Amino acid sequence: MSKKKLATVWLGGCSGCHMSLLDIDERILEVAQLADIVKCPIVDGKEFPEVDIALVEGAITSDEHLKEILHIRKQSKILISLGDCAIMTNVTGMRNYFNLKDVIETSYVGSVSNDDAGEVPNHWALLKLNDKVYPLQEIVEVDYFIPGCPPSADAIFYVLSELLNDRIPDLSEAKKMKHG
Repeated sequence: MSKKKLATVWLGGCSGCHMSLLDIDERILEVAQLADIVKCPIVDGKEFPEVDIALVEGAITSDEHLKEILHIRKQSKILISLGDCAIMTNVTGMRNYFNLKDVIETSYVGSVSNDDAGEVPNHWALLKLNDKVYPLQEIVEVDYFIPGCPPSADAIFYVLSELLNDRIPDLSEAKKMKHG
């Protein structure tokens, strides 16, 4: 059996889901026997290659995230929405209750800062925030959902192990696993 290609991506979130992925501890060796991790925050090639499985953490908050998730979906046989931000926007989506301009003004102009000018940053390299934060499934087709804030390491390992061994995970089993 040839090794599958695995990618993990961090969009608009806190990286807690990736911390849970790392919490699978020595079981990462079992994953490594079945898959090559070809893209992740610490194996950061600039191009997103074709993969068998993509774990995507975080919501779609910006123009760059939107472009990225469309490309990820096109390049991935299986796309997994990892964690509550990816599934329902969670904390990142709290700004959906407010006007984006007001959020930015409050954050940069009206807050206590070391920047005495109190100006909104404007640079070509900065993300352009969407008016709304979106969960992944509102933009692309998602094959599996691993909920939690963050999801438990056991749930992540279970789903990965099943998929890497060409089995369909019973998500009712993953749901029983304690969330972080």
